[in-house]
Amino acid sequence: MTKTYAALLRGINVGGRAKVPMAELRTLLTGLGYGGVATHLQSGNAFFTTAEGDEESLAAELSAAIEKQFGFPVDCLVRDHAYLQAVAEACPFPAADLEPKQLHVTYLSQQPDPGRYEEIDQPSFLPEEFRFGDRCVYLYAPDGLGRSKLAEILSRPRMTKGMIATTRNWNTVTKLVELTHG
Repeated sequence: MTKTYAALLRGINVGGRAKVPMAELRTLLTGLGYGGVATHLQSGNAFFTTAEGDEESLAAELSAAIEKQFGFPVDCLVRDHAYLQAVAEACPFPAADLEPKQLHVTYLSQQPDPGRYEEIDQPSFLPEEFRFGDRCVYLYAPDGLGRSKLAEILSRPRMTKGMIATTRNWNTVTKLVELTHG
């Protein structure tokens, strides 16, 4: 059975390094034999259909192909529609009442160990908050991600050690659900 997936590439087209033009990414995905290839924005959100593989094998294949094509490694997560929809529906914050810049999801390659986060004194960061989900962390940052002290702590290497982690704002979270639906 053919499924629609989102490929979430980490750290591309940010600053002057790791440039992956979306047109070239679409060509690469098509060359891998995927159907229905599309991209969203310039920050590494791609969509494709395939009847073969699972999330981990598809992510590994895509990451290897990107490194071969562009000459640098890029961490990739691949997630299907059911997962993306479940993450959106399980949001512990009132997403409908918030501005999209205030709410973010960090998608992770595995379930986070809450013990890594015990040292974070959450009350000292209020009104910013974070909660765990299924292979993700939800972050409420009322002043936006760029000003968030909590986001800075959550993105430290010791918090994500051994995991691929890539963050999307709420607009993109809902767009991922929409674009993988069909």
